[in-house]
Amino acid sequence: MDMKKLTRMFVLILAIWGINYSAQAQKKEELGFRVKASKQAVVGAKKVNFTIKVVNKEGKLATKLDKPLSFTIAQKDTMLTFKEGVFVYTAKIDKSQNITFTYNDTHVSTTRRVKFFPTWLSILPALLAIAFALIFREVIVSIFTGIFLGAWILSGFGIGNLIPAVLTVLDTYLLKALNNGSHISIILFTMAIGGIVAIVSQNGGMAGVVQILSRLANSARNTQLVTWLLGLAIFFDDYANTLIVGNTMRPITDRFRISREKLAYIVDSTSAPVAAVAFVTTWIGAELSQIQDAVTGINKTAPKGWLINEGAYSIFLQSLEFSFYPILAVLFMLILLYSRRDFGPMYKAEMRARQTGEVNKGEAPTGEADTSEFEPVKKDYLKWYNALIPIMVVILGTIVGLVYTGMDAAAQKLHTSNVWMNLARLNDGVEPSFIRKVGMVLGMADSYVTLLWASLLGLITAILLTVSQRIMSLQKTMDAMVMGFKTVLPPVLILLFAWALAKVNADLGTGDYLSNFLLDVKMSAYWLPVITFILAAIVAFSTGSSWGTMAILYPLILPAVWTAAQSGKIPPAEAMTIFYHVTSVVLAGSVFGDHCSPISDTTILSSLASGCNHIEHVRTQLPYALTVASVSILASSVFFVAGLPWYIVYPVCIGMLIAVVKFVGKPVPEPEGMA
Repeated sequence: MDMKKLTRMFVLILAIWGINYSAQAQKKEELGFRVKASKQAVVGAKKVNFTIKVVNKEGKLATKLDKPLSFTIAQKDTMLTFKEGVFVYTAKIDKSQNITFTYNDTHVSTTRRVKFFPTWLSILPALLAIAFALIFREVIVSIFTGIFLGAWILSGFGIGNLIPAVLTVLDTYLLKALNNGSHISIILFTMAIGGIVAIVSQNGGMAGVVQILSRLANSARNTQLVTWLLGLAIFFDDYANTLIVGNTMRPITDRFRISREKLAYIVDSTSAPVAAVAFVTTWIGAELSQIQDAVTGINKTAPKGWLINEGAYSIFLQSLEFSFYPILAVLFMLILLYSRRDFGPMYKAEMRARQTGEVNKGEAPTGEADTSEFEPVKKDYLKWYNALIPIMVVILGTIVGLVYTGMDAAAQKLHTSNVWMNLARLNDGVEPSFIRKVGMVLGMADSYVTLLWASLLGLITAILLTVSQRIMSLQKTMDAMVMGFKTVLPPVLILLFAWALAKVNADLGTGDYLSNFLLDVKMSAYWLPVITFILAAIVAFSTGSSWGTMAILYPLILPAVWTAAQSGKIPPAEAMTIFYHVTSVVLAGSVFGDHCSPISDTTILSSLASGCNHIEHVRTQLPYALTVASVSILASSVFFVAGLPWYIVYPVCIGMLIAVVKFVGKPVPEPEGMA
């Protein structure tokens, strides 16, 4: 009897265990998995993330799964520790390959293919966009073509990837360009400036400013000189400079039959070049940050006697004597204006404007509306202050905003409200000078938010001035503002596409490819400044971004030049001079390449603010930029290697530019009846 009971109990236990085992086995079988690769193709050897998600029989993520599971990946067994049902596996892809993932409990497999392309393909989208823009003179389609080619390469570069590539352009690159606070700030700032210009044009304020400035700008040459001086005065930010100077001076330059191409050139050449080398600008923060990071990295591995003991701001100041392109670009413009001479496509544009009064070439100018909509509504009520006050609000608001946001950022870093007295803590314990303090504060400022605040205040001021004086009703003032918004929509669209192309270039590694290509060429450290200038120009031209070029090159070039100097057994003091020079030419080359590029945001904004056809602006500015760059290359190579000091180099370079204008340039007369 007892034996029978024991037997039954044993059978029962076996049955229960079998049911439980079967259930567990069934559970294992019910688990599935999905794999998604972060990239379908890579250009050059890159790491690719594969996100593995474990799912239940309903296909839902097994969020409660927190344990290791056995997988075979690329024929190698491995235990993957999942967290909430997810594990990210990383593999370096240096050739086109299929990677198979097998869940060992169920022996279910899935394969993901990642294509590999050579690094030289990374330059094709930018080159295609630039070539199309110059050949067909249609910017949006050209840039879209470049974005599409880049997206197609990254999607796999196959016939079946054509439609996914188009969708990627829309839902990834254009959407990401819009989903960026800095970009939105620039778009809103641009639209606000367009609204201000439209309102102050219709309320007679701009016509009043024209009357006042006409006393100084009483000839074509003097008008261009006033524009040049105004560009120097608004030195603190290149975007603000471009939009304010171009929109303010355009009616006056039109009056003296100065071509829109020449106005765009003056505007473009007093924005980034000035902002790049001025002591206190919105550029200074990015520059100093990149320099300091590079110096910190160098000092971690530098041998005794090769430590760099200078701060970033000191290096920046020491490098200014080698900033040949930005400084010579500003001075070359003055030479052209003073001599009343031009050459190349610019000469043709100026003669067309002088002789026919056609300030803009036959093509419709970028972002320009029918000018009749911007005529004063009251011809006998032209008050200059109705335009000057809103513009001054924008300028002063920008300055105040930069100081405020910079002080706020510094206060958060220092954890104190008494920022001014504690800035030494951010300067390696050394008490900074007044100019250095201002530079540190502005370097931490949020220029995008500042521009947004300033432009909104300027727009509100323009509306209040117009309505309070009963020049226009509130509704008509709003209509004028909306019309101003409409005028900037085409160039804003170009700007959006340019940002998307910049993101494509970043994903492809365009800048890294160009940098590494030239860095592989071994040469003396003395020749690195001129090589760096050319490299920076190529990267900036291809990507359309000065700031992006600096971010790419500073971490690569500065350590490289320091290592080259050590390898070449150059004395540390002499190596430091080369270091200053290279620091400068990264910036100078970036500005030059940005100047020549039809996909550059500042070049596009210059066309917008001047009401100039964008491709005509690029085409007419290019010979001038190349002239200054050629002289700058001589200064950075032959003159530098020869050991000539800056106070000899600059007069020689200026003399060369004067000679070019004298022997190549042709006189451009004053408009008839206005000389």
